[in-house]
Amino acid sequence: MNIEETSPEQTVLSNFKRGFRRSIKILADLRLAIILLLAIALFSISGTVIEQGQSLAFYQTNYPENPALFGFLTWKVLLILGLDHVYRTWWFLSLLVVFGSSLTACSFTRQIPTLKSARRWSYYTKSKQFNKLVLSAELDSGSLNSLEPLLGKKNYKIFREGDSLYARKGIIGRIGPIIVHIGMLVILAGSIWGSMTGFFAQEIAPSGSIFQIRNIIDAGPFAASQIPQNWVVKVNDFWIDYTPDGNIDQFYSDLSVLDRQGEEVDRKTIYVNQPLRYQGVTLYQTNWGIDAVKVQLNNSPIFRLPMAQLDTGGQGRFWGTWVPTKPDLSDGVSLVARDLQGTLFAYDRTGNLIGAVREGGGIDLLNGVTLKVLELIGSTGLQIKADPGIPIVYSGFALLMIGVVMSYFSHSQIWALQEGDRFYLGGKTNRAKVTFEREIIAILEQIQSSAKLNSSN
Repeated sequence: MNIEETSPEQTVLSNFKRGFRRSIKILADLRLAIILLLAIALFSISGTVIEQGQSLAFYQTNYPENPALFGFLTWKVLLILGLDHVYRTWWFLSLLVVFGSSLTACSFTRQIPTLKSARRWSYYTKSKQFNKLVLSAELDSGSLNSLEPLLGKKNYKIFREGDSLYARKGIIGRIGPIIVHIGMLVILAGSIWGSMTGFFAQEIAPSGSIFQIRNIIDAGPFAASQIPQNWVVKVNDFWIDYTPDGNIDQFYSDLSVLDRQGEEVDRKTIYVNQPLRYQGVTLYQTNWGIDAVKVQLNNSPIFRLPMAQLDTGGQGRFWGTWVPTKPDLSDGVSLVARDLQGTLFAYDRTGNLIGAVREGGGIDLLNGVTLKVLELIGSTGLQIKADPGIPIVYSGFALLMIGVVMSYFSHSQIWALQEGDRFYLGGKTNRAKVTFEREIIAILEQIQSSAKLNSSN
């Protein structure tokens, strides 16, 4: 007896195929897909609850070590796990890749074979084959010729061979789940692409200034190509609308996009929820501040003095600056403002209130000095984002919705057999079974009525 020996190469190949099939089987397991989906949802929620892309000082202030949030969540834990930029961490992207692989494996091992099976047809040539159908009937009259037009009116695709007939409709319902899977894969691909190539930046720019996007807070490893290099942004103006009781109603920024030659290529006034979009970069209005104040002492030159936000311990937002009133800087007054309505408060060196002065007005100080406030200059706070994956994600959602709608179509199948003076009919469907049952009953009644009419004639 000759025993064919297996070479080491064949053994390795056989083990590889066996391992590959086992891996595909594991990936296609619905339980694994559910676990991965729940994990992705959980970490996505954490990314919306925990502020993303903030500074180290922000996390140290809001997530201190003592007391730790929930007893364990500190700024060190956040940074180590990457919870400050969840959507760009290697483990979150790995979850997306594994989940995408699970969807792909499920499509090739279940959905596509199901579709191929639905596209194939077979005829019932024996009456006992109808016994395995839940919905079937045996008539002592009827014919395939009378059945065909009835099925045609109900949009069935009919196949006939001799005394056997097969009809189906709703094959689109079998395609729907595949489209759903493709849509989800496109969404995952868009999310990964956006995480790898997108960036997030913040800029504080005073009215009248020109800036290039530099203050990048968070960016993917391939985001350099998305950060604008050939255009800048000019803040033409910034202003705030107030309610009658003095509260902020809305704040606006008039922005222009300038090319390398300084020519304006786009312009828009933005406000909250109404951003400026240009070449895939979106500029949102998110914050505001007071940048500087222009003052004049008697007939002196006009000074532009920067204003800094004061630490009030959570008691409101105030900005202040110091105005020297002597050439040797030995004396001066402090100016404090809380908004851009134009009112400032002047304090002496000891912190006593001298008085209030409005924009365009003046106030008399000691030693015959008159302080004039010419202009209060605001600054706009902009949040700047670029996510090249968004169009891909939107396309994926469109496919997902189309696939869900397609999945609601019932895939119905009907078999019929004419055997002597006996007529057999049966069918099955994957959904809307009550409606399908009524449809079959209506067809049977019409066949019997047609047979009675023919016999009476």
